[in-house]
Amino acid sequence: MAGGVVAIGSGSEQDFPAKLTLQVFICTAIAAFGGLMFGYDIGISGGVTGMDDFLLKFFPNVYVKKNHAHENNYCKFDDEYLQLFTSSLYLTAIVASGGASLMCKKYGRKPTMQAASIFFFIGAILNVSAMNLPMLILGRLFLGAGVGCGNQAVPLFITEISPPKFRGGLNICFQLLITVGILVANCVNYFTSNIKNYGWRISLGGAAVPAVILLVGSFAIVETPTSLIERGKKEKGLKTLKRIRGVDDVQKEFEEMVRATEVANQIKHPFRELMKKPSIPPMICGTIIHVFQQFTGINVVMFYAPVLFQTMGFGSSASLLSAVITGTVNSLSTVIAIFTVDKAGRKKLLVFGALICMVAQCTIGVILKKYLTETSKVPNSIAKVVVLLICVYVNGFAWSWGPLGWLISSEVFPLETRTSGYFFAVATNMLCTFIIAQAFLSMLCHMRAYIYFFFAAWLIVMSIFVMAMLPETKGVPLDEMVERVWKKHWFWKSFFKSSDIERPKAMVQLEHQEKPNH
Repeated sequence: MAGGVVAIGSGSEQDFPAKLTLQVFICTAIAAFGGLMFGYDIGISGGVTGMDDFLLKFFPNVYVKKNHAHENNYCKFDDEYLQLFTSSLYLTAIVASGGASLMCKKYGRKPTMQAASIFFFIGAILNVSAMNLPMLILGRLFLGAGVGCGNQAVPLFITEISPPKFRGGLNICFQLLITVGILVANCVNYFTSNIKNYGWRISLGGAAVPAVILLVGSFAIVETPTSLIERGKKEKGLKTLKRIRGVDDVQKEFEEMVRATEVANQIKHPFRELMKKPSIPPMICGTIIHVFQQFTGINVVMFYAPVLFQTMGFGSSASLLSAVITGTVNSLSTVIAIFTVDKAGRKKLLVFGALICMVAQCTIGVILKKYLTETSKVPNSIAKVVVLLICVYVNGFAWSWGPLGWLISSEVFPLETRTSGYFFAVATNMLCTFIIAQAFLSMLCHMRAYIYFFFAAWLIVMSIFVMAMLPETKGVPLDEMVERVWKKHWFWKSFFKSSDIERPKAMVQLEHQEKPNH
């Protein structure tokens, strides 16, 4: 799923006094509506593609296949243009996230979030008023620009205003709002599916609501101290830091932010730094975890849940109701991660989550292989078991790979390559989401029930990778990640010859300067 976290931190996290203030809660709640925008789009696209009025207007061939009595159950929704409707958003998101990373650095997080909401609002208006397929796809492209800007700026904003010891829980709020957006979209689809001729327009137009809330709310929130400092506004940054921390004793954290920013600002080509040997371990782990996140198969469930349920023989309303159920499970299960991520650790949650997802996927595959032929419907009692298994699968994902993929990719990069490294993480996520969204219906047509074993096999691979190659980052201060994580890992330590080798000269010089006395 979409979402993400980038944080700026220094030293030992417990050295920085801070309270969890109302200001931080308000800023987090408003900014997290960027996640709700993304989640709403994920949920709404799958719902409208199951509505007859929508299909008849934009995808008449799919409408004919869907309602043909003898059409292959696995292939009734196989259409490249229908897949393009879902997946086109993510191509634009890749490009937009690159532009947003530059905008975040030069102009700040707030303006970038505001740009995201404006793009998303324009996309919603184009979709609700679409008269033909090109206009519909154009709207999706604007939505993609909003998603790209939002996924780059919002998590960065939330983490930078969060007190370090609450960072893990607060940044998952972004993922939580994504799941809430999916649930809201499923509920909207359920009620609009029975509205003739323009029910789908209400569903697509609903995307404007979270965009407006984010745009209006953004004027009431503060800019992050890190962003202010890196743009030369140190006095305002110090004042803002005191405000969001709820204490006056913020001098040490402020000075550490200034030092970290000075190091980062001396790196003129951060993308070039990613190509150096010490950057390879975080680059591999920070990006491959997003490949794995998408190849759990979660987005095919959330994109096409109503389609999957109709494939099994549910009616349109019943399939949308089933999607509401899975969406509810998704939201409630994400809360588990908020309270366990900083206690159990990242690796344990990822491995156990993958095992639960794998068992559920294999069981679903066995059931559909036995009961769902090309023309028959799954017996009602068996179909309910499949819905239950999908809920088990969603539960396992929601407290593991959903939020933790984004969290880990934000933690593993050192400050000098954090922005550029995070862009690659976001771009990787969007690219893999595009590939899965574009290919899934065709894969379902050709692979049939075996598609669930395909994703189950990936879950085995990613579990092995996490256990062997991914270091545990729980409780490790961000600026000590290289020394305490990468240089001590059994494999990745071979990429580091000494504490200074191949590291930026500016970084080495500042690291050897005497720290200010307090």
